[in-house]
Amino acid sequence: MNRFVIAETKRCIGCNTCMAACSMVHKAEGLQALPRLTVTRTVEGTAPMLCRHCEDAPCARVCPVGAITCKDNSVVLNETTCIGCKLCAIACPFGAITPSGTGTAGVAGTIANPPSQPATMDPMLRWEQGVRTVAVKCDLCSFSEQGPECVRICPTKAMYVVSDAALEASVETKRKVAALSQGREAHLYMNKEQE
Repeated sequence: MNRFVIAETKRCIGCNTCMAACSMVHKAEGLQALPRLTVTRTVEGTAPMLCRHCEDAPCARVCPVGAITCKDNSVVLNETTCIGCKLCAIACPFGAITPSGTGTAGVAGTIANPPSQPATMDPMLRWEQGVRTVAVKCDLCSFSEQGPECVRICPTKAMYVVSDAALEASVETKRKVAALSQGREAHLYMNKEQE
């Protein structure tokens, strides 16, 4: 199973600290400053949405240049190989891949009279003359020994990394809780039968 980060909606307060931390740590590494996660708000609560590092990653299957690969228990995106076709963003079932511009391409510098676009335009439709668009997605902060910055910085500890070991521990806890509750129910049933 690939590792991924998930958040408990009951603990998330929607403070966007995870997004700011993600942006800062990636910018410091010389990568795209765009956050690799988005805090989603609903009537029931808030929670960060980010790449689930799918076992059979649809984004990797549709990438025409092999910029997205599965290795080291995660789905890895090579920003230098990406051609900005946006197929991965379309294929992602979680909406966890966002196209982002890398800055002005070429040596000429600025473009004379670039066409204007509304700031609210969807990233899937946006384009800028002379700007190279690449996909941006969670990389589990693979460059950091401390692991994902969003998990480390979350003030309510709502975010955590799901791995084989963490999943097995969770399943074991659920089994114990279920066994204890069944034991109590059986004890109550036996007491009622004896009355």
